[in-house]
Parts: sequence; C-alpha cells; structure tokens
Amino acid sequence: MAGAAPHFITFANEKGGTGKSTTAVHSAVALAAAGRRVAAIDLDTRQRTLGRYLDNRAETIKRTGISLPMPIYETFDPAKGEDLDTQLDRLAANVDVVVIDTPGRDDVYARAAMLRADILVTPINDSFVDLDLIGEVDPETYKVRRPSFYAELVWNSRTQRAKTTGASVDWVVLRNRLQHIEARNMRRVGTALDELSRRVGFRVIPGLGERVIYRELFPKGLTLLDLAQIGDVGLSHIAARQELREMIAGFGLPAEEEAAPKPRAATG
Repeated sequence: MAGAAPHFITFANEKGGTGKSTTAVHSAVALAAAGRRVAAIDLDTRQRTLGRYLDNRAETIKRTGISLPMPIYETFDPAKGEDLDTQLDRLAANVDVVVIDTPGRDDVYARAAMLRADILVTPINDSFVDLDLIGEVDPETYKVRRPSFYAELVWNSRTQRAKTTGASVDWVVLRNRLQHIEARNMRRVGTALDELSRRVGFRVIPGLGERVIYRELFPKGLTLLDLAQIGDVGLSHIAARQELREMIAGFGLPAEEEAAPKPRAATG
C-alpha cells in the first residue's frame, strides 16, 4: 500500500468487556510486524487501554534493548487543542494503516472515527447479551426481530461516508470465542448473526480467545507475536497466535508485498 492513501481501521463497540482495545493493539502490532507502517490512536482519554499497552511495550523495548515491531501511537485529548481530524491527518501522513481504538461508549469522537473507517471492526462475545448491541432477538424463537440502535448508527455512518467521499465501509463483526460456552447457544448466536449480517450488511470473522493470556501480556506490552520474549510458552499460546493471524487475514487488507518494506518504530 506504499504511496496509496492510508487504510483506516476503526475498532468500535458501545459495550465493555469485548476485548476491543486488546484486539486493536494486537492488530496494530501484527500489521507493523508484517512490514506495514502503522499509526495507532486511542480515543479513550480516560481509560487509555491501547495507549497504556503500547507505553508498556515501549518500556520493555527500552529496558531490554530488544527490537520489537512497534507502531507510532498517540492518545487523543481534546483539552490539548488539536482537533481529531487534524491529529488523524497528521498521523496518517506517512503510514499505510491507521488503527483507531474508540471508547466503549457512544460519543462524538467515536462517531467521527466511524466516518473515517475503511474497515469498521465491532468485537462481540459469543452471547446474546453482546448480540443485543446489533439486533434484538425474539426470546422464544431466537429469530432477529429488528436491528438495534447501534446497527442503525453504523448504517447512517456508512451512508454519510458514501455520500461525502464515495467510499464504502467494510463492517466486520469480530466473533470472539468463549472457552466454556454451551454448543447449542453458540449455534443460536451464529444463526442470529448470519441473519443480521444479511439484513444490515456486515461480515462475521473469528476473533480472539484465550483471554487470560492477553491479560498476562499487558504489563510488558507483549503480544502473541513475541513468543521469544514471553518465556514459558505453551500450546495455548501457539493456538492463540494462530487465532490472531487468522483474524488479521480476515480483515482483507491489500497484500503484504504492496506495503512498505520496513516497519516504523517509535513511541508516543
């Protein structure tokens, strides 16, 4: 993608606990490791999970002297005076991909980030609680009654972007796999997602499991691509790394050989 307009990937979900920030961090690092020039921005000024994760990663690089793939990154803070569009344009000037992590709530900046998205990623857990974010389900038949407010919000954002720029938005629902979920419930959620995807126009791809592993990696800012630095690596680490690779492939970005040959390393 060198020389082309940067690709914006926005991670957005109004529910907490779906692994949105963890997924955004791993995506940014994985894309940098693949040779793309990546910028990441955290729009959650209060919680700042993506920013703190990458702060930890930068400290690990400094402390150990080990070179790790690293995106450039910043946190958006409206109190600092730079508006979001200006900051995004500045970050996007010399990169191939911009990863945006939005707050787990509906706010004006999250909506602005949705308008920027070439790919809009909505992580959900495999449960009807999370599915309710996208569509209402009949309690007796488990059929979808209607799209939710959030689905309508995404639809309006996609329509507005198409009218303004002529560009389409690829909406991806990331289905995170829970480890101890009853199989029949998984099938029902899957059936409801398939029905909703046809009605409101999103793709469903597998997401990340093994959540305990991700929490353990946070203090050092490591990812599942850093197995040499993790130390005590088991089969669960290998399986989770494969999940990450499959998820990145599912985004459908242009081929790696079209990206810039070297990742850009810096800290925020």
